[in-house]
Amino acid sequence: MNNVLVAGNLVTRDANRYSEDPGVISYGQHSSYFRRNEVCKKSSFDLKEEYHVNIRSEILGTKFSYQGTALLFQGVVAPILRYETCLEFIVVISRVQKTLHGSSDDIGWLQCTPGVAPVEDGTARFLEVLQGIRNGEHTLPNSYVYLLIPGLFSNLGPLYFVSTKKFFSKMGLACHIAKIHSEASVEHNAWELKQYIEELYWGSGKRVILLGHSKGGVDAAAALSMYWPDLKDKVDGLALVQSPYGGTPLVSDILREGQIADRETRMIMEFFICKLIKGDMQALEDLTYEKRREFIMNHKLPECIPLISFHSEASVAPSVLATMSHIAHAELPSLPLPGFGSRESDVQGGRKVPVVIPVSAVLALSALHLQLRYGEKSDGLVTCRDAEVPGSVVVRPDLKLDHAWMVYSSWKKDPNEPDACEMSEALLTLLLELGKKKQEQGRE
Repeated sequence: MNNVLVAGNLVTRDANRYSEDPGVISYGQHSSYFRRNEVCKKSSFDLKEEYHVNIRSEILGTKFSYQGTALLFQGVVAPILRYETCLEFIVVISRVQKTLHGSSDDIGWLQCTPGVAPVEDGTARFLEVLQGIRNGEHTLPNSYVYLLIPGLFSNLGPLYFVSTKKFFSKMGLACHIAKIHSEASVEHNAWELKQYIEELYWGSGKRVILLGHSKGGVDAAAALSMYWPDLKDKVDGLALVQSPYGGTPLVSDILREGQIADRETRMIMEFFICKLIKGDMQALEDLTYEKRREFIMNHKLPECIPLISFHSEASVAPSVLATMSHIAHAELPSLPLPGFGSRESDVQGGRKVPVVIPVSAVLALSALHLQLRYGEKSDGLVTCRDAEVPGSVVVRPDLKLDHAWMVYSSWKKDPNEPDACEMSEALLTLLLELGKKKQEQGRE
């Protein structure tokens, strides 16, 4: 529309310029310049009379020029302006509709895709294994290396998976946390994990069992689907915990093009991820439904690999707002204190204090948002339907667990309820059982 206004202004300027130049003003089909040549050939008496006639002709020509300009705007420019205004209105309406519609057609798209492998419910067996672990029955063998793969923004939380790693190490198991850049793209981390798994295998001589949380599960699945010929003799199973394998509505709604304030939102996210935490914007884009659909269609998971999908539903009760999550430790500096009863001053050594933030409160609000807007159950970031991997054994515990519960310990623990470490052990135990079953079926 601005281009049309500029064109209109140029037309008006040219019309005024030509109307002010007596040498180019038109009256009817004759130019005033031709008339001035005739005037020069007349006598002085006729010149005076002709001068007045020429002036009247110029005035009439000027009026005709302005009228023509007005007709030009009414006949050509004005309709274009109205057309451009209608187009802008249609674009605004389209953006509003796209914003309101959101991810309604994308959530659970994997389950609606023809030809995908069905899932199997393993919740009952999982609860049995979990109860046995709480009773002291630990059956995980030390003949494997257990690799924990963190998710997006895990670099911001130093205690991510730390309690689970310590829990496994106390049982004499070789357990590692994958040292990857959690804010890198899926394909980049898939390559990093492939090399990491090969190092663990060649260094220990043991096959590797994978447990990935959130984007870590997506990264691990990508490594298996892209580099399976190199990893098939080194990996014996993958457990995806609260992973957005099909995508996530939160990321898709933030980065969707064509909605209201899409450019401004992207600029804010690029500043946060690229400038503040030195990450890759592609890491976030890879979790949108569009990118996940494209990747899954191009990179299929091997059918022979044992897979477990774990998802949960976050509580939206008001009491959750007061729940604090322990994400890090802060060490206080050493402070000299005055001595009491002695001449020398005492020096207090550095002390570690816990860093707790209301992660559960934020995830509860997010889960409530997804429930009210889409009618979907979620852990606050990933919907339950998007976390189920085709061909996997699905664990759906009837517990209110948010997205951060599996990796960050709660500030107040309930001894009567299982913790994240026991949950992880139960998942890996069930994964090994599934692997043995697949081997037996292969022999038959």
